[in-house]
Amino acid sequence: MSSRSPDRAPLPRARKRFGQNFLQDSGIISRIVRSIGPRAEDRLVEIGPGQGALTAPLLAAAGALEVIELDRDLIPGLRVQFYDYPEFTIHEGDALKFDFQALSQEDGRQLRVVGNLPYNISTPIIFHLLAARGAIADMHFMLQKEVVERLAAQPGGSNWGRLSVMTQYYCQVESLFVVPPEAFVPRPKVDSAIVRLTPFRELPATARDEAHFADIVRAAFGQRRKTLRNNFKGIIAADALEALGIDPGRRPQTLSVGELVTISNHSMENLA
Repeated sequence: MSSRSPDRAPLPRARKRFGQNFLQDSGIISRIVRSIGPRAEDRLVEIGPGQGALTAPLLAAAGALEVIELDRDLIPGLRVQFYDYPEFTIHEGDALKFDFQALSQEDGRQLRVVGNLPYNISTPIIFHLLAARGAIADMHFMLQKEVVERLAAQPGGSNWGRLSVMTQYYCQVESLFVVPPEAFVPRPKVDSAIVRLTPFRELPATARDEAHFADIVRAAFGQRRKTLRNNFKGIIAADALEALGIDPGRRPQTLSVGELVTISNHSMENLA
């Protein structure tokens, strides 16, 4: 690897349709990298490298990095900026359609996925990655603070909902720290936060049918102000909930992941 630093290509402006806000604060960048703890043996994948603010220290620490970038205007600058790194690979395309399982299968290593995710598609990307969780060791994302609060929420609070349940069914969730708007160019109108998602090797509670479990969770939170008796009408009877030790007069936001798995598995028995 050459020690010469290449000239940067002119930096494109952030594009609103891609939800771009470029991270600029060196102190925040260093803190993110320390939280990730990249190692030489890692198969690191960065979603949306943007202008390379996080890419550079990750490459310096690990020596190898693959990035997924949708914005074609950014790719030439990334190629110039990191041309000294033979183990730097750009996958041009949409992370929502990217095959993370196939990438992991190339050498059998699980992926460590990182990224400053656009606010407008952060939740769909997370669900896409959860579907490929077997190929993933962990994920570190910068997201809108409100999204991180929902991911890391606990039952009984206003933030507890479908996103919380589905993520915590598959992953351990750790909210790490808040990132203020002034760390970005252009400044977003909201705070951001860093979250770590670590897929469970063994699920704490196992649904017999995960598609059915997802349907149960969707039904539970379809109308948050209604009781379980109403939201589960036609799915599981009130007396069946009582037999499971669950009060049908409760609100959905009071249910734990384990209780939702229990409801799902019981209702599956009735469908069989």
